Amino acid sequence: MTVESTAIEGLFVVAWDTFDDERGFFRQTYQRSELHAALGRAPVFAQGNHSRSAPGVLRGFHAEPWDKLVYVAHGTAFCAIADIRADSPTCGRVETFLLGDEPGERARLFVSDGLANAFCALTEVDYLYDVSAEWRPGGPKRAVAWDDPELGVEWPVDAPIVSEADRANPTLAELLGR
Repeated sequence: MTVESTAIEGLFVVAWDTFDDERGFFRQTYQRSELHAALGRAPVFAQGNHSRSAPGVLRGFHAEPWDKLVYVAHGTAFCAIADIRADSPTCGRVETFLLGDEPGERARLFVSDGLANAFCALTEVDYLYDVSAEWRPGGPKRAVAWDDPELGVEWPVDAPIVSEADRANPTLAELLGR
């Protein structure tokens, strides 16, 4: 397994080899000990989540108060991670990834608390993510507009399907009061 850091502190790409044969394939998706070595702390996951999205659906940017370990188990998703931490030297920076079934897409993302996560389904997508805290109704949630020009994400679809809640998210400047 490799755990590679990115230009955004707290964002890591977690990749394992895939073993294919006539029956299908096998791959591990993470080992806690290797994440611990890369992070300098032991990750603790409290809840697992699974969403299915139709092609063209765009979800995010969401920054709940927890770490996320993201995995696309089926399909292909264009994933964007934005640093929305006001005190971070990379605040406003975005990293993008293709995650999914195909070779070169078979990785997980470790997204630290404070980073915002978004994705667009290019095919039908099963999006799995383990999180370090349990969701509670009415709990704190931070979000940023998916089409914020400051973030400048070049989404791979012209007219994404976006929820009303995500359409109402503030820009990064509005969120940070600047």
